[in-house]
Amino acid sequence: MLDLRLIRRQPEAVRAALARRGEGAEQRLDEVVALDTRWREAQQAAEGLRAEQKAASEQVARGKREGQDVAATLERLKSLSGEVKALGEQARAAEAQLQELLRTLPNVPDPTAAEPDDEVLRVVGDASRTGRDHLELAGERIDMERGARLSGARFAYLRGDLVMLELALVQWIMAKLRGKGFEPVIPPVLVREQALYGTGFLPDTEQQIYHLPADDLYLAGTSEVALASLHAGEIIDAADLPLRYAGFSPCFRREAGAGGKDTRGIFRVHQFDKVEMFSFVAPDAGAEEHDRLLAIEEEIFGELGVPYRVVNIAVNDLGSSAAKKYDIEAWLPGQGRFREVTSTSNTTDFQARRLEIRMRRQDAKPETLHTLNGTAVAVSRTLIALLENGQRDDGSIALPAVLGPYGAPAELSSAVESGRAAGP
Repeated sequence: MLDLRLIRRQPEAVRAALARRGEGAEQRLDEVVALDTRWREAQQAAEGLRAEQKAASEQVARGKREGQDVAATLERLKSLSGEVKALGEQARAAEAQLQELLRTLPNVPDPTAAEPDDEVLRVVGDASRTGRDHLELAGERIDMERGARLSGARFAYLRGDLVMLELALVQWIMAKLRGKGFEPVIPPVLVREQALYGTGFLPDTEQQIYHLPADDLYLAGTSEVALASLHAGEIIDAADLPLRYAGFSPCFRREAGAGGKDTRGIFRVHQFDKVEMFSFVAPDAGAEEHDRLLAIEEEIFGELGVPYRVVNIAVNDLGSSAAKKYDIEAWLPGQGRFREVTSTSNTTDFQARRLEIRMRRQDAKPETLHTLNGTAVAVSRTLIALLENGQRDDGSIALPAVLGPYGAPAELSSAVESGRAAGP
């Protein structure tokens, strides 16, 4: 949620920043400013009448003691009481409308967020190779047909050596992140509406979220939701910051690909595993932490030997909570193009304000801290990148040596020559 005090101090600057998103949010901001003015005017008028009420009450008390006629003053008191009540109702109504409208405003984008299009910052590795796609390479180790029979389209059984590869990948990532100061967490995946609202997924991405009405719970599409709420309602000592967490969880999304895109294989599925990085930092440390998260993501894909590029995401493509976002896009030989495999976002004070997470510096009033998130590994997409970039001419697949100590095989046998290629 945006800071109402910032809107009051710099309405035109906030309006111009929101206009960069191209979503019409600046018009809603105008309504927010108008409602805020109405709310404050009603409050001030009510306070003025309450002062008059107090003076009139004192006059009545004094008049009674002195035997004076206080009928007119009593009549005025009665009138004042009605006026104060009416103004109070006006103020409450304006505040309720104001808060409801504030919930719809996205975060103010960072001045360095790309515009008008995504900005490719760098390309690392050889992004020219083409080859078979992951389903042809994996064969029945990615079993889409039986997954569809069980759960419907966009579900898969992962089998055999690919299971060991996933577990090795997750263990390697978690060990790496723990060494960098992240506390490992396995969070709940069922969350209340407030957690989704607090992270900006509601109201914004309702169409992607699985809801369990009988329990009024939601299946989270990322452990960012649970990790952000880990300190909801708390005041954290500034000396304890930064707090960094690495959350592993299954994730659930209803997205199905627009216009039939990404319908083949496990690139865009309804259930997948992910390791998410999440940081709570002081406001002046946000930009540096964002660069740190990006550097970790690059280190991961560099050590996995996957060619990639770093993209500064265009301001009109940012999620509602993000002020700035970087994507890492891996080169996928089976598609002959770069595809997103991780992202990292600086959400500034937007999530923390909604979740009422504050920090206290020594002898100072509490202030809203900043939060950031970054994907360490989205397993399904990373598996695709490893299979397609590790493929040999005979269909066998070389796997990164760094995963061997964690239980991954050195290579995968060919599914191509055996005729066991999986269906779409």
